[in-house]
Amino acid sequence: MADFVYNRGKGRATELAERVNANDPTNSVFVLEAINTTETDANLQDLDDLAAIEANANTAEVTNSGYARKSFANGGALTVTYDDTNNRTALDVADQTWTAVAAGSAWTDLVFGYDSDSTAGTDSAVIPLTQHDFAITPDGSDITATITDFYRAS
Repeated sequence: MADFVYNRGKGRATELAERVNANDPTNSVFVLEAINTTETDANLQDLDDLAAIEANANTAEVTNSGYARKSFANGGALTVTYDDTNNRTALDVADQTWTAVAAGSAWTDLVFGYDSDSTAGTDSAVIPLTQHDFAITPDGSDITATITDFYRAS
């Protein structure tokens, strides 16, 4: 589950996941980005898009060989579960693996974001939703993020 929810993502993640799953708008996706940061969570959660996160002096997207952002489009990549017994909603994706990630940048966190048009290619259009502690020092082996309910609202 999320370490924290970005202010712009509060209350919106479920709606945006349903829109991605419905391909509405066309080319909408969730993205998963690995970052290295020493910034406080309190400061990061105030940032409004991926460009602002990357512009933060204490934060950068990792650049290791073998790393690439992940994207989740329509077709069931995002699972939305309405749990009436516990009165909550959970969002989940399958575990994610990066193959043979070379040494270089240490990873500290994973950020899930929403991009309404993945063909535009601008980080300023990606709304950050959740951030997850993920401390990894790549060494050339595979990296797998075990993701369970990356977002939960109750």
